[in-house]
Amino acid sequence: KECDKTQFEFISKLPDSLSPKNTKIISRIITTIEEESDAKALSAKESLVKSIDAKLLSTKNKPFVLGFTGTGGAGKSSLVDEVILRFLEAFPQKSIAVLSVDPTRRKTGGALLGDRIRMNSASSPRVFMRSMATRRANLSTSAYVKDSIHALQVAGFDLVLLETAGIGQSDSEVTDLADISIYVMTPEYGAPTQLEKIDML
Repeated sequence: KECDKTQFEFISKLPDSLSPKNTKIISRIITTIEEESDAKALSAKESLVKSIDAKLLSTKNKPFVLGFTGTGGAGKSSLVDEVILRFLEAFPQKSIAVLSVDPTRRKTGGALLGDRIRMNSASSPRVFMRSMATRRANLSTSAYVKDSIHALQVAGFDLVLLETAGIGQSDSEVTDLADISIYVMTPEYGAPTQLEKIDML
């Protein structure tokens, strides 16, 4: 059963004091960015994105964005989980945000949530994790990823990880969204020329 969105309070302006500890507010911000249900939601979203962009422009040290992509089953989620674990151990005072884009469920239109099975380290209070459905056929990212990453950057996280759904040639989208991209593959990917075919070189 769908949740009652009439009771949801969309955020139209970025709060003045926002930190990684304000997880509920950050979640509502990303939900507002994703929502396009009615005129009220669209108006709030437009205003919110403008305030996020303005804040981002005035932010001197923007958090680093590390992107992970690759074919399904190659081990992206396991690698991201290991990066989270090592980051938390190396930097006890720092926080990390994970934006995980999953294929869209045909039945509900929501995220498949397959990545969460392997994200054991994401249970730390210093980790904010958000799953997002692609909502687009044959693409590995969502149309709302860019604005969501900007929201996580202005929220004050020290590192932002982006994991794409990884479903083929569209994987190269991640290079436009992350500062550095990591392509995860299985040993059986074939000859080096195969990497050119999938736009990884």
